Amino acid sequence: MTELASKQTATWRDYYEMCKPRVVMLMILTSLVGMFLAVPGMVPLDVLILGNLGIALVASSGAVVNHLIDYKVDALMRRTHNRPIPQGRVDQKQAAIFAAAIGVIGMLILLVWVNQLSAWLTLASFVGYAFIYTGYLKRATPQNIVIGGLSGAMPPLLGWAAVTGTIEPGALILVLIIFAWTPPHFWALAIHRKDEYAKTGIPMLPVTHGEHLTKIHIILYTVIMILVTLLPYLIGMSGPLYLLAAIVLGLAFLGWSLLLLFKPKQSTAMDTFRYSIVYLMGLFVVLLVDHYL
Repeated sequence: MTELASKQTATWRDYYEMCKPRVVMLMILTSLVGMFLAVPGMVPLDVLILGNLGIALVASSGAVVNHLIDYKVDALMRRTHNRPIPQGRVDQKQAAIFAAAIGVIGMLILLVWVNQLSAWLTLASFVGYAFIYTGYLKRATPQNIVIGGLSGAMPPLLGWAAVTGTIEPGALILVLIIFAWTPPHFWALAIHRKDEYAKTGIPMLPVTHGEHLTKIHIILYTVIMILVTLLPYLIGMSGPLYLLAAIVLGLAFLGWSLLLLFKPKQSTAMDTFRYSIVYLMGLFVVLLVDHYL
């Protein structure tokens, strides 16, 4: 850390950045869809607002813990070296207090105004991401994102449980979709950042087993993901509109995966990563639209 960096003063934007707002917003989109799919009509307004607020605050707390645990790694990577903690704008104690504060507030909102099941499931997701994945799995195995991806796949279940107070098969299918989506999504980014991950010593699959095997894994997991996305239609949870969208969006994802293996350009891995985000957003939006048609 440079002397100049150590004298920088934190602003609200630094704390906002540590919350990983774009990631949390995608999580809340899937939580919202989980809520609406749980009921035939409108979600109660108090649960809609307070449930998602509580989930967002706890998820943001997990993101701050991720920044806190990974700040030395972040300092070595071009994508992350300007983050608030590596640059000294926010020190570790400040980050820890902020994470604890928003996490406790989020849990209290869920416990007091939503229901206990959604609160404890949200806490489990927080522990899985912040400590089990970031603190251990990320550095322990090349399969880190496969095993740790479960915590990031929880938001639809959190939203569903916030409305119903139950865990039901439909909610678990939504979790399974994101769980299958996470490896090809993240491995595409890991290929693009392979050299940076190699410097950090984190055993990402492209570093430990090479790009070729990682690309094959991406194709395999994409096929699995496409098959999983058919389940909402097969169990009668969604209709033909969703089925068509799932097939079209999934085949486009598979196309990017095949392009990444057979005809890659310098930008193909990052383009695949970006499409994966559009894919998940599109899939869940169509799930929601189909539900009310």
